[in-house]
Amino acid sequence: MPLMDHLRELRNRLVKALLAIMLVTIVAAFYYKDVAKFLVAPVCDLDNVDGVGNNQECGAGVLVQSGVLSPFSIMLKVSLTTGLVLAAPVWLYQLWAFLAPGLHKHEKRYAISFVALGAPLFAAGAWFSYTILPHALDALLGFTITDANNQIQLDEYLDFVLRMVIVFGLACELPLILILMNVAGLVTARQLIGWWRWVVMGIFVFGAVATPTTDPLTMCLLAVPITVLYILAVLFAWINDKRRGRNRKATLGGDVDDDEASALDLTPSRVEPAPPVPRNGDGGDNREQPAVHADDIT
Repeated sequence: MPLMDHLRELRNRLVKALLAIMLVTIVAAFYYKDVAKFLVAPVCDLDNVDGVGNNQECGAGVLVQSGVLSPFSIMLKVSLTTGLVLAAPVWLYQLWAFLAPGLHKHEKRYAISFVALGAPLFAAGAWFSYTILPHALDALLGFTITDANNQIQLDEYLDFVLRMVIVFGLACELPLILILMNVAGLVTARQLIGWWRWVVMGIFVFGAVATPTTDPLTMCLLAVPITVLYILAVLFAWINDKRRGRNRKATLGGDVDDDEASALDLTPSRVEPAPPVPRNGDGGDNREQPAVHADDIT
């Protein structure tokens, strides 16, 4: 399609995705208190933590809101985040519908697999971050001195929770990306095994930088499962490379390694000399001769 048609198509897809997000956000606004209660439950369940006072509404935790506009802004933040998450199937489909016409058949199959597996992996990472959230809060609030009392700002706490959910969800996508790269032929299991030291170190560095907390416990709770998923991705790549090698051996009749170039016939062939081009006045035939192009001489 021409460029303007592509831009119109992109505009239509974006409008549909935004409409879906807006509709879900409006519905979520009516239930934002229930969603917020679910998000603050880890704080309310804290017990015997220094610096966290008691109140009747939130168990052992103290959550405060400052300012007149703070409750309204928190309502918008919770509703919009809920709408963005719950409307993910719609805007992911719109993204897929925009990209699909430019993909080959096998690439479409890989993209569908990525979307089908990516959403459950992201949800698993988000759920895992929510389950370890009380441990992270316990570790952070445990540094409060005995004579001080902690009051947790609700908007800062929600930012903390959302960052944890996004970081853990995206981290769980790493094995899927490696698997798709292996299926597409970009990396092999031998390469992944050779990179394991750098990958493991990078996973732990990412866990230390990306997590909002500064304690080693949360870093390890993120890095260890991702390392296990990396090992599973390497195992899948090894099985896939073995299967691909058997298929290549059956097709070519020989054993060719994944990192080995195929045998090519480089024997030069004889090039016949180009016929002479007769010209007027050189004693040759003056009759009209067919045109000789450079491609013919080559």
